[in-house]
Amino acid sequence: MNIARKYFEQQFTNEEFKRAYLEEKIKLDIEYQLEELKKEILSNKTTEELIKKVDSIKEYLMSI
Repeated sequence: MNIARKYFEQQFTNEEFKRAYLEEKIKLDIEYQLEELKKEILSNKTTEELIKKVDSIKEYLMSI
């Protein structure tokens, strides 16, 4: 195991670090999904495809 991975795992035992890490991961995941949606809108995807993308973002949000 490399040093960085070992350090990360040690930090992940700290509840404050773990919470902050997961919050940032969720923010980045949502930001990525919204950027993908924006690209699909700009590329003139069909309404059905856009609705599917919105539904998938909604499902993700409901799962957290």
